[in-house]
Order: sequence, then C-alpha cells, then structure tokens
Amino acid sequence: MKFLGKYLNSLLLIELLKGLRVTGHYFWGKKFTVFYPEEKTPQSHRFRGLHALRRYPNGEERCIACKLCEAVCPALAITIDSAQREDGTRRTTRYDIDLTKCIYCGFCEEACPVDAIVETRVFEYHGEERGDLLMTKEKLLAHGAQYKKELANDRSKDAPYR
Repeated sequence: MKFLGKYLNSLLLIELLKGLRVTGHYFWGKKFTVFYPEEKTPQSHRFRGLHALRRYPNGEERCIACKLCEAVCPALAITIDSAQREDGTRRTTRYDIDLTKCIYCGFCEEACPVDAIVETRVFEYHGEERGDLLMTKEKLLAHGAQYKKELANDRSKDAPYR
C-alpha cells in the first residue's frame, strides 16, 4: 500500500506542485526590493567597515605603537613599525592595513588601549588595483579626520553598544 501511494505521488508530481505553490505565493505577493543606492537598508550599530586612525583633540595621533592590534589580527593584515620620539614616547612610523587580507573581525579595535584604530560604518569603497586597498598611515589618518563626527557619535555614552 505504501508503495502504491509513493508511486501515485511521483506520477502526479505532488511534490513539484507543493513547491510551485510556495513559489507562487511569493511570486504574486508583495516584493521586498530595495532600490540601492537611492534607498538604503538600515545598518546595524555593530557594523564594521572602513578602518580609520583617530587623533586626540589637540591634533596628536592616538596610536602609541603598542602593536596589540598587529598581534591580535587573525589575518595578519596589519603591519606596524615604530620609533622613539625626542620626548621619549613611542609612535608609529608605518601603520599599514591590507584590506584584501582583512576579515573585518574588529579585534584590532577591541585590542587598542587608546581607541586609536576604529572601524567606521563606511562600506561604499572599492579599489581597482591591489594597491588601492593598502591603507597606509596617511590614508587612515585622513579617514579619521573625514569621519571624525560620525566616530565621535558612535563612541558617545548615548551609543547603544558602548
């Protein structure tokens, strides 16, 4: 008896009709299209995008060359060289992030004791050549200056995750 039921189901294409019923339900229903770039979807407050190096309000760079972000990076995308300044403090001479290697995990941001390296909410960037996605210290500092207001808002006490 089971065999006869299975045979009739396969002969009458019952499984196919069940699948087409589900497809038809969505085919005739309301569409969920977002017309990007004119219309944008809401972004999570935990989104991690383009990297930036921040400065103190007096204009001095925050990075103290502790190299914790380089050590914690699972993709080995960060390269830091440092030197001693005249006043005895250590600062970076080279801070490179290879975005073709980066997995945007946010470990570098979490490991930084002075909140120097951050990931912005910017996701609309590209590189036409491999070198375009190698973020040097100058590029990272420029991003920090460009998105200074947004970064300050994200790190304020009113932000939902801080």
